[in-house]
Amino acid sequence: MIPQWNRNPGFNITRASHVVLSARDLGASKAFYADALGLVVTAETKDALYLRGLEEANHHSLVIRRTDGAPKAEWIGMRVEDEAHIELVASFLAKEGLHHEIADVPFQGKTLRFKDVVGTSVEFVADMPVVNRNMQEFHTFRGGSPQRFDHYQLVTHDVQAASDFWCKLGFRLAEYTAPSGSDELWGTWLERKGNTHDIVFTNGRGPRLHHFAFTVPDVATLIHACDATSSLGYDDIIDRGPGRHGLSNALFVYFRDPDGHRIEFFTTHYQFIDVETPPIRWDLSNPRRAQLWGMPASKRWFFEASEFPDTPVSDPLLVAEPLTLERYLEAQS
Repeated sequence: MIPQWNRNPGFNITRASHVVLSARDLGASKAFYADALGLVVTAETKDALYLRGLEEANHHSLVIRRTDGAPKAEWIGMRVEDEAHIELVASFLAKEGLHHEIADVPFQGKTLRFKDVVGTSVEFVADMPVVNRNMQEFHTFRGGSPQRFDHYQLVTHDVQAASDFWCKLGFRLAEYTAPSGSDELWGTWLERKGNTHDIVFTNGRGPRLHHFAFTVPDVATLIHACDATSSLGYDDIIDRGPGRHGLSNALFVYFRDPDGHRIEFFTTHYQFIDVETPPIRWDLSNPRRAQLWGMPASKRWFFEASEFPDTPVSDPLLVAEPLTLERYLEAQS
């Protein structure tokens, strides 16, 4: 069923702001994200790498921490209006019975950490150090010239529970997928900042991070990112696309980093601001929801994602077989 939008939760979560990943080789991560894709390195230590998009004035939107174990998705990050709103969210979480804590995090102001109702590792941040925007340093642009962090997509075993919880936090449903004749939720696109989504939940084994996304200026830059990664020897890292999603209408391409984490470059979404605008419903049987043209995504795009540390993964409550590239080609033969 359609989640109820809590329009005035008593605090202001402003946007999706960052992700924290772990990686085995920070040198390889830096070469991929900075040299090939074009993100800006804000700070670097022997154990962590902090990056941002060209437009961004906050210290980081992507943090990569060194690990000797399996690479993980450590945290997804949201910004709140200020420190007072951190306390207001903490009170909300206490009423919901969710454990939470204030963490001391480098290059971040007051940071609230918790797991949501489906196990996603989340941190809310009040502020970060302000740095220069590089959006007019045109001579430094590389790869896809990524402009700013936009959203992330989570795989979850219970899309309904996840969506209900985040809509209580003030998120609004912009688009969703459901079977014919039903509003049983298979995917939800939820927003705070006035475009179609800051956070997405899709049905599957979870919680896991499917991907995170940065905007790029235009289609030519999107293609240049593919050319640049190829010329630097990343021949097999394009995971999907280029193509155009039906959901959100974005032109996109997905890459896999050296540790298997998935990043999307896309040409941004349409506005979703006016409160009388209803969410767009996509029928689960309609292949145009995922891609308006081109081949379907491969099996690995549907089933591979980054796990969170010390978090068990649950099988989905809803079961269906997606139309993968492999199934599509088999049907054509």
